[in-house]
Amino acid sequence: MNKLIFLLFTLFFIAPSLFAQSNEASLDEKIGEMLMIGFKGYEVSDTSHIVRDIEDYHLGGVVLFDYDVPTDRPVRNVESPDQLVNLITQLNNLTDRKLFIAVDQEGGRVARLKESRGFIPNVSAEYLGEIDNVDSTRYYAETMADQLDELGFNINFAPVVDLNINPDNPVIGRIERSFSADPDAVVKHASIFLNEFNEHNILGVLKHYPGHGSAWNDSHVGMADVTETWQESELEPYRDLIQTDNRFAIMTAHVLNENLDAEWPATLSEEVQTNILRNQLGFEGVLFSDDMQMEAIRSFYGLETAITRAINAGVDVLVFGNNSVYWPDVVPQAVEIIKQKVESGEIPEDRIDTSYRRIMNAKNSL
Repeated sequence: MNKLIFLLFTLFFIAPSLFAQSNEASLDEKIGEMLMIGFKGYEVSDTSHIVRDIEDYHLGGVVLFDYDVPTDRPVRNVESPDQLVNLITQLNNLTDRKLFIAVDQEGGRVARLKESRGFIPNVSAEYLGEIDNVDSTRYYAETMADQLDELGFNINFAPVVDLNINPDNPVIGRIERSFSADPDAVVKHASIFLNEFNEHNILGVLKHYPGHGSAWNDSHVGMADVTETWQESELEPYRDLIQTDNRFAIMTAHVLNENLDAEWPATLSEEVQTNILRNQLGFEGVLFSDDMQMEAIRSFYGLETAITRAINAGVDVLVFGNNSVYWPDVVPQAVEIIKQKVESGEIPEDRIDTSYRRIMNAKNSL
C-alpha cells in the first residue's frame, strides 16, 4: 500500500515537474548531472578544479575519500568530523542545485570515516552476517546513517550485496565486505541498512551488480572474469530488494560475465544493465557506474568508448573517483565527449533525458 501511495504521488505531483525540469534544463546541465568526481583537498580552494566543475560544468555529484591512492598518502578529503562538515558546506555553497555528496562507508576495512580520526566505530558486513542478530545490525546501521546525515552526506555506496561465494576473493570475501553466501541473509541485513539510510535521508547504493562475490581477481587492477564462477543466485538480492519499499540506487560491477554478455563487461553492457536489471528485474532507480578509472575499464577501453558504452548500456551517473589516477580535467573531457556523441546520434538525446529525470527524482526524494 505504501509503495502504491508513493507511486501515485510521484505520478501526479513529482513526475510532471520532473518532465518540466527536463524540458527547461540545457543539454550541458543534464550532462553535468550525470557525472560524479573526486578531488583533492580538506577544503575548497579557489584554484581547485572542483569549483570550475560545479560552477561551469553543472557537476551533479562529488565523492570524498580519506586516502589518496596516487600518492599513497592518507591525505585527501577526510581529516576530522568538524573539517568534513565544513568541506561539504563549502561544496554545497558553490551552487543552488542539490549535489550528490557520496562516500564509501561500508564498515570494517572499507570505511572512509575511521575511528582514528574521530568518527563513530563501525564493524564489517561479515561480522554482522556471522552474528546474525537483527538488533546489532540495526544499531550499527542507525549509528552509521545518523553520522552520515549529520556530516552532510546524502549518498552512501553501501550496502554490499555481493554473495560471499569465494571467501578468498581479494576484493570482497578476504576483506569481509559480504554479509553472507546466503542470498536471504544478505537481503535481511541489507534491508536494515537501507531502511535506516532512508530514515536519515541517505540514498544507499547496492553493489556490485550483477555480482562480484565469486571473482578470483580485483577489477581495481585488471579485468575480473567471473564467467566460470558466477551463480544466478547472485541476482537474488537485487530481485528481492527491488520488491521492497526502500529507496536505493545500484552500482555496476566491472566484471566480464559471459553468461550474461559474451563481449562487454557489465558496466558497458546494455544486456546486463537494461535488459536484465531494468526490464527483467524491474529496477527504476539511479544506476551508478563503479569508478570509470579503475584498470578493468581504463586499461581495456578508451575514455570515449567507455563513456559511450556505459551511457547506452543504461548507466545514469558516471563516477570518476580521481583516486586510481588523477585527471583534473576529466569533467571537461567527459562533457565534450558526451556532447559530441549526442550531436552525432551515437548517444540518443532521450537517453540523456531519461537519466536526468531519474537523477532529479532521486535528489527531490532526498
